[in-house]
Amino acid sequence: MTQRQKALAGKITPEMKQVARDEGLAPGQVLELVKAGRVVILKNALHDVKPIGVGEGLRIKVNANIGSSPYHMVVREEIEKLRIAVEAGADTVMDLSLGQFLNRIRKEIVKRSLAPVGTVPIYQVGFELSRKQKHVEDMTLSDFLRVMEKQAKEGVDFMTIHAGTTRRAWELMKAGGRVLNVVSRGGSMLVAWMEAHGKENPLYEGFDEILDIAEEYDVTLSLGDGMRPGAIADAGDRPQIEELITLAELGARCLERGVQVMIEGPGHVPLAQIETNIRIQKSLTGGLPFYILGPLPTDIAPGYDHIAGAIGGAIAGAAGADFLCYLTPAEHLRLPTPQDVREGVIVTRIAAHVADLARGRRGAWERDRAMSKARARLNWDTMFRLAIDPEKARKYREESEASGEDFCTMCGEFCAVKALKRILGE
Repeated sequence: MTQRQKALAGKITPEMKQVARDEGLAPGQVLELVKAGRVVILKNALHDVKPIGVGEGLRIKVNANIGSSPYHMVVREEIEKLRIAVEAGADTVMDLSLGQFLNRIRKEIVKRSLAPVGTVPIYQVGFELSRKQKHVEDMTLSDFLRVMEKQAKEGVDFMTIHAGTTRRAWELMKAGGRVLNVVSRGGSMLVAWMEAHGKENPLYEGFDEILDIAEEYDVTLSLGDGMRPGAIADAGDRPQIEELITLAELGARCLERGVQVMIEGPGHVPLAQIETNIRIQKSLTGGLPFYILGPLPTDIAPGYDHIAGAIGGAIAGAAGADFLCYLTPAEHLRLPTPQDVREGVIVTRIAAHVADLARGRRGAWERDRAMSKARARLNWDTMFRLAIDPEKARKYREESEASGEDFCTMCGEFCAVKALKRILGE
């Protein structure tokens, strides 16, 4: 049984109890949220990993994408990215590997990860076809289901499935108007298949069989947005909204089967449209958890897309998004390095925390208040402990000429806090 099926039966599971402890809720509250489909618990029934809750009333979670490319396949480097991502505070990781070592990398990541692991099965399908000198247009539904079940058996906790990228959405895109057509890798594969065959997306038509696998292993389906805008000029257009309507329909089918589900959201969205995007998704889907990439509120920040994405992510989280997929400084430019992964996780965690503050989450407010009190006392060790990136904060402090003093080198002895402590006799 899936976590949702158990919730529908009124059974509080160990996973629900763990999520309740982590979130400061009663187990019964978590059960009701899972029952309503507003919270998912990311944990494959076969994976020995700490469950993570995503959704309404919970702390906003952060995902880190890792994985090799066909041009750079170093297993130990992906394991190092995993270590760094989790150490930096990522709640989950997704392995997006391509290349001849993809199976080995995924198995190592699932085995070693302390956090739930996600994948995009169609990536493996496409790569396996290419090794046979075939194209993604040669894919059959059986090819996809075989790979999906293989990954589920290995313990993958959640999977992106582009079942909502339909012919209708593609025809709307072909009608014109977009600056950038399909920027989703999975979406582009399915568009190529539909163009070649003149038929509907096989993942849409075979969705019941996809549900069979998800139900058996309690894999949470993350319904992918193959028509997401890759340019802010394209945000909120007809293909994007058409696909979202389909994702809402597919999400309802998941709930009917007792399968856990979340919806993936747009990539590039102007700042003024982000809140609207979130509200439309929540309204159409009845409050299903929303998993978003960024969003990026500008197209001109290569090298700094992690910062642009954090700005968008903070706005989206404050408006109701539940799960932020990080961006790294390497976005749009190259495969991320381990250091890129670390920076991406940290800035996205800042965005999630800022959004949690805006949503009035008690734990977030308590942490900020504790930091302010530590600053008032010039208690550096407590400040480091409470910082999102203690390592960097401590490093900057130790490199300061005043590292042995109770002030920093910005103000020195003219430090406002120090002066007031002296005047007040504290």
